[in-house]
Amino acid sequence: MKIKLAISALACAAAAPAFAGKPEVVSTYVAIAHAGYEDSLIKARELQAAVDALLAEPSAQALEAARHAWLAARVPYQQTEAYRFGNAIVDDWEGKVNAWPLDEGLIDYVDPSYGGASDENEYAALNVVASPSFLLSGNEVDASQITPELLAETLHEADAIEANVATGYHAIEFLLWGQDLNGTDPGAGNRPWTDYAAADACTGGNCDRRGAYLKAATDLLVSDLEWMTAQWAEGGEAATSLAADPDAAITAMLTGMGSLSYGELAGERMKLGVMLNDPEEEHDCFSDNTHNSHYYDGIGIRNVYLGEYTRADGSVVSGESLSSLVSAADPAVDQALRAGLDNSVAKLGRIKIAAEAGTSYDQMLGGENQTGEALVMAAVDALVAQTQDIQRAVNVLGLQEIGFEGSDSLDNPDAVFQ
Repeated sequence: MKIKLAISALACAAAAPAFAGKPEVVSTYVAIAHAGYEDSLIKARELQAAVDALLAEPSAQALEAARHAWLAARVPYQQTEAYRFGNAIVDDWEGKVNAWPLDEGLIDYVDPSYGGASDENEYAALNVVASPSFLLSGNEVDASQITPELLAETLHEADAIEANVATGYHAIEFLLWGQDLNGTDPGAGNRPWTDYAAADACTGGNCDRRGAYLKAATDLLVSDLEWMTAQWAEGGEAATSLAADPDAAITAMLTGMGSLSYGELAGERMKLGVMLNDPEEEHDCFSDNTHNSHYYDGIGIRNVYLGEYTRADGSVVSGESLSSLVSAADPAVDQALRAGLDNSVAKLGRIKIAAEAGTSYDQMLGGENQTGEALVMAAVDALVAQTQDIQRAVNVLGLQEIGFEGSDSLDNPDAVFQ
């Protein structure tokens, strides 16, 4: 769903003014994207090494190390999400690496309370880890060897059902943490390390196949990030196409900012969970890392506007920015948007602080937790207000009207309960 935010005091100009510096702004945008995806790749390779160590010598310590590597890998990746929505090359690819929510029963064993196949998804409890062969769309699938190809080409979004997520960060997250069965009470998933132990100590059954799935999913994540990093390098498809049309690139930048701010983050990832009081609406629901994912999404949006990104090694990539373009057109609009971005990051930061102090994001979604709900809704309100400022920036730059991604939770709340 796309929405158009009405800003009554401003109207789009007929043609984009010829502001100086657009190619340089696009160059900064591309450089930040390349750095962000490269950092994501570096961290994914560290996760890959931690997974290899876990599978070579399973232990509680090795599982914990792999979990920490996964958490670290999320920090740069979430900052790249501002490159979605405006860049088809990212949107066409992103579902491989960050699709959610998922029917985890497709992958591995689940608690009996999870249920089984449904009218919406007959593969919701397929349990590939326990199934060397199975029927899919009427055809028998040989899954005796769990490979990246099996996950990517056969299982992922099987039968065109989006909940059949077989690859990416969240499949790996589930395999490292297991289900979070705590509802809106404290606690994340608690998969035992013995789910990867040798046969005589194996819990959950099929430890060798579970390890093969974890290995295949992690290797696939690395190869997918290798591909995307190359697209933003000099001569890559994304870098080349954006440089060829700076006006379209500026539109893509603002489209990504507005759509992530509004429909995706404020709506689908935040307000919807509050409305439903449902911890299944958490973005990182197995690990209870949602507070960080939301926070770094907010940082990523601000990075695009300010033209500045702090890399995983502490170095900074920066250059000409959208902010400088907007300031040249209307300093007041630029100041308002910069303030709005700072405010949303601060509000998301308060959620992060509260979670790290012991109140997890899923606890904030419990209907009885008024303090937690207030923290989430303050960030939602800041993101919505920020999106209005982004629309004002679109207008003062004279760009064509942009339809940002919407969400029923914001635009038509009654539809959420229908």
